[in-house]
Amino acid sequence: MQWCIQADEADALFGPERGCREFEQRVLRFDGAGEEARSSHDEVLYVLAGSGTAMVGGEQARLDRGSAVYVAAGTRWRVDEASELEVMSVLVRDPLPANGTTHAIVALGDVDAGVATAGRMFRLLAPCPSATQFVGYIPPGRAPDHFHTYDEVVYVLSSEGTLHIGGESAPLHPGACVHLPARLVHSLENAGPGEMEVLGVFRPAGSPAEAYYPDGTLAVVPQGDD
Repeated sequence: MQWCIQADEADALFGPERGCREFEQRVLRFDGAGEEARSSHDEVLYVLAGSGTAMVGGEQARLDRGSAVYVAAGTRWRVDEASELEVMSVLVRDPLPANGTTHAIVALGDVDAGVATAGRMFRLLAPCPSATQFVGYIPPGRAPDHFHTYDEVVYVLSSEGTLHIGGESAPLHPGACVHLPARLVHSLENAGPGEMEVLGVFRPAGSPAEAYYPDGTLAVVPQGDD
């Protein structure tokens, strides 16, 4: 299936070479200090494993699993020290104006959860004007087929399951990468027994709860939930 690859089996993750024009996924690894980086794109980072410290836009940041960082286009950042640090980087091409904001740093544990459809939860991470970064929590079972009006890239953090698109299926494991173009009907199935955690980035920015059934009907969040 063209919409799903394994990070440890692919030379390149989703980006322009794979038909994903909005984003470029990269897994960055550090064991010690890294070189200074500065991009013409917005960048959102998420720590997958390990720990370290970084200088982002002149601010020193502690990096641990679950740390999320937004780096505005043109802002310098570097890893100063690291121990087996593994970071998912997503470059957001053609960024929107940052209006003076250079960066933001968020810890996953400090963020309240929101409610999406089919019993799913999510936590919004580093605020970026060009895209939304979040961690989603998918309960065991298969969600109804649906689509979004945004373009999205996903990285599976935990659990196993299956991606269903257009009569095709692909296995999902930790490290699986998924590209979901806007209006592509799909369904993620979690084999359980626990929650599946996924890291998502989509644009235009908005709410991960926004979804539509194949007939265009808005998928409704359970009444009484915010």
